[in-house]
Amino acid sequence: MSQSVVLSDFIDEYKPQIESQLANQVKKDVSNDQLADSMSYSLMAGGKRLRPLMSIATLKTLNHEMTDDDLKAISALELLHTYSLIHDDLPAMDDDDLRRGKKTNHVIYGAGLATLAGDGLLTLAFQWLTDNDLDDHKKAQLVYYLSKFAGPSGMVAGQSMDILNENKQLSLDEIKKLHEGKTGALIRYAMIAGGILANASHDVIDKLDQFGANYGLAFQIYDDILDVVSSQEELGKPVHQDGVKNTYTNHLGLDKSYSYLEDTISHSRQILDELKDENDVDTELLSSFLDYFKIEK
Repeated sequence: MSQSVVLSDFIDEYKPQIESQLANQVKKDVSNDQLADSMSYSLMAGGKRLRPLMSIATLKTLNHEMTDDDLKAISALELLHTYSLIHDDLPAMDDDDLRRGKKTNHVIYGAGLATLAGDGLLTLAFQWLTDNDLDDHKKAQLVYYLSKFAGPSGMVAGQSMDILNENKQLSLDEIKKLHEGKTGALIRYAMIAGGILANASHDVIDKLDQFGANYGLAFQIYDDILDVVSSQEELGKPVHQDGVKNTYTNHLGLDKSYSYLEDTISHSRQILDELKDENDVDTELLSSFLDYFKIEK
């Protein structure tokens, strides 16, 4: 991951806080030791924590001092994201045996307990959104938006579209719709959640949502490119797995996918420029997240 100094310093400061929240609080909230072990195995397997970091970056951009309650609510998104990865890897789904350089949950704990670990993380996410001292209006908004973006009109809708169209070639618009749900929805939520916690106006939250949608698109294009050009050792998961899948690289080819990525990144920067000009805020930190996309043709 190519990073600017701004982004590196930010990650060094805030990622350990997320890690501590995840490592310590889950143990307190799970009553069965084996279930807790299975949940924690995938949760603490070394993820980038991109989504909660984007929420925190939004707070900082909007000059909101993060509280412990904010951190707990923000970290709930990583619980839900991890549940989606566990279920994605199951034999009935992608049947993958490697994730983040480690054996997947069902390989270690069996498909039954892995499924329940995902279920536990999913439901615990909503407990963390409400088991805090945030005001009730914020809690309600966070629960609504996470339900919407993670559920049957968001992430799950995208996953369903993916499964139902295996071995069927989709159009570019259909591929974009698929990944808007499967990948983009939780990134959109990360940005919106930051806006809600920072008491942002509707117009600001709308602009944050636009940035999240574009970032999610760029993230998926980049992920498809990496599957083609990277090794298993570099990514920590199987590569060259998408040969018959509905990916941007399969539909556009590698060169056009790079161009599409560049255009999407440019649009993302334009959205941040508008956010900056309209609200007199410093968007350098959010812009630094675009450094994740290292383009080497």
